[in-house]
Amino acid sequence: MKIAVDAMGGDYAPKVVIEGVVQAVREFGCQVILTGIESRIKEELKKIKKCPQGIEIFHASEVVGMDEPATVCIRKKRDSSISRGIDLVKSGKADAFFSAGNTGAVVCAATLGLGMIASVERPGISIIIPTLKHTPSLIIDVGANIDPKPLHLVHYAAMAAAYYRHIFKSDNPTVGLLNIGEEEAKGTDFVKETHQLLSDSHLNFIGNVEGKDLFKGKAEIIICDGFAGNVALKVSEGMIEVLGEFLKRELMASLMAKIGLFFIYNSLKRMKKNLDYAEYGGAPLLGVNGVVIIGHGRSSVKAVKNAIRAAIKEIENNVNDRISEAVKSLNIKAG
Repeated sequence: MKIAVDAMGGDYAPKVVIEGVVQAVREFGCQVILTGIESRIKEELKKIKKCPQGIEIFHASEVVGMDEPATVCIRKKRDSSISRGIDLVKSGKADAFFSAGNTGAVVCAATLGLGMIASVERPGISIIIPTLKHTPSLIIDVGANIDPKPLHLVHYAAMAAAYYRHIFKSDNPTVGLLNIGEEEAKGTDFVKETHQLLSDSHLNFIGNVEGKDLFKGKAEIIICDGFAGNVALKVSEGMIEVLGEFLKRELMASLMAKIGLFFIYNSLKRMKKNLDYAEYGGAPLLGVNGVVIIGHGRSSVKAVKNAIRAAIKEIENNVNDRISEAVKSLNIKAG
């Protein structure tokens, strides 16, 4: 199994990306092709003690900046680390691609370079979040398509259900639609039409889900358009960071609080692990005809390693074949 990894993608690339790759190769026994500026990649690899076998370099002379337009890798930077990684998947030289770089560029390159799975019209970025239950929830879409049609959201639901079923071994995952209220009559015409289509499908649709329910595990899969999903994601990330800072301030505010910290340290450590996005690694881009994982720009070594693990799981479970079957079985047509 061979995973292409964008060595230049992310706020801490290439150092952190390469360290994560090294850990993944050691732990999972996979092979990795690092795409990017060869001299910089070799410089970082030299710093690794006992660098494992199974790491190749595919030189790409250009890097897509985090603030550049999504189409730049297609129109101007065709020799970018993102474009070359997608090319490796398209040619069959790699089984999957991971990047913590420019999300829009990855979505654009993957969509145009790999094409879509049969019957799927638009890709969706899905993220896995922890919940109060023993199983996580999956939210789709969180930024790939900010102006979708209702049918696209139904496709998201089918794709996410197929992914969840085979990755988390859930026979019939529940599906909820993100809305401003639980009542069927709430929301815009777009959301109402989506609700009707989901209700008419064979999916295990349980109705609307409010923003306050995201982390409660009310639904295993939560469907939304890319705009609402991205806002929900960023608000959640910000709130978790702020709560962490508030907690840290209070624990350091007095001697008694510091003493109490000694007794609850292990509990806090477990809580931090549950809320850490790095545990899941990256966000699968579902719908494209290939395995593509998108990482957070601030991805840590652990996040990179676990993103590669997520790619391996997706390949092992033939998720794209399952997605194609699931979308074809919908038999729904809408505007």
